[in-house]
Amino acid sequence: MNPIEEKYLVSDEEKDVKTVRFFRLQSPPQRAAFEEFLQTTPNIRVFDTIWQQVQELMKTRHPAERLTPEALQQKAAAHLGSCPAAEYGVWVYYPWSNRLVHILDKAEFIEMRTSRNQHKITAAEINILATKKIGVIGLSVGQSAALTLAMERLCGEIRIADFDRLDLSNLNRIRAGIHNIGLPKTTIVAREIAEIDPFLKVTCFEDGITENNIGDFLLEGGRLDVVVEECDSMDVKIMSRQQARAAGIPVIMETSDRGMMDIERFDLEPQRPILHGKVQDDLSYSAIRQFTGEQRMQVALNILDYENISDKLKSSIHEIGKTITTWPQLASAVALGGAMVAHVCREICLGHSISSGRYYADPDQLFKL
Repeated sequence: MNPIEEKYLVSDEEKDVKTVRFFRLQSPPQRAAFEEFLQTTPNIRVFDTIWQQVQELMKTRHPAERLTPEALQQKAAAHLGSCPAAEYGVWVYYPWSNRLVHILDKAEFIEMRTSRNQHKITAAEINILATKKIGVIGLSVGQSAALTLAMERLCGEIRIADFDRLDLSNLNRIRAGIHNIGLPKTTIVAREIAEIDPFLKVTCFEDGITENNIGDFLLEGGRLDVVVEECDSMDVKIMSRQQARAAGIPVIMETSDRGMMDIERFDLEPQRPILHGKVQDDLSYSAIRQFTGEQRMQVALNILDYENISDKLKSSIHEIGKTITTWPQLASAVALGGAMVAHVCREICLGHSISSGRYYADPDQLFKL
């Protein structure tokens, strides 16, 4: 190791930090902890925009009034009352970036952050969605899905599972900076969600999904309302559906090819064949793990319905192991998939009519001359 690497290398333990720390200064013990924290933590970057946030909150609460800057400040000051601005709300510390950020506390933060969802998502629906739990397996399309779920705040908890770490080649479709190369994908997603909304619960399964933890993923801390399955592993793809069906949890999947969205309403159809009957229903996890590469490929082609995939994907399949190492995916397709996943999750969680089936939103067909 050269001297530069030796001096600046970050340990794996530091790299995997993904939880934030809250300080509420109206509590004397937390104020004391905050003051000690400031004294013992060097080079903190402080971001305090609480006054701006309170003014925006007042503006949002009085949409019919044309408030002058002076009137807005008066309302903000009245809202704070005798509480000093520095003590209002909550301070959030992000250890991976050494940032200390001053924001509205949970109820007002959620009110403000979801205010521009109104009335596409109503206040009553926002409250319903806050009780929901959504699990995401696989963090390529899954990353786009998880971040969209977080931005729209379509649930109160997101469980994310992926055993993989970020490679440079992933950056053609995964939104992350090059400084994240080598980090667990779960850590990258958890950090980004925390930077969007530190009050949104994120539970990470860094080892991916296995026979040993699928039960915890689906049920521990409350049953999931939807499973978003976006992994490449055939064994996990099938086993997760078998277990979700047994628990009565719907499963959705977007393949980032031809905008194909797969929906299985196991909550409404507990006897429904997995993957619409395109694979053997009782294939076991251990049996699939013994499959040869060729057998796994055949299962994948059965799942995708080879005749209905795009011509470019068909030609690419024959190049795997020759000129390319794995399935090709594009950022545009992954972004589209994340949007569709979020839409379907929202509709299912709100009890709207979404039927099992396979649906296509193929841009090549939509914009074909």
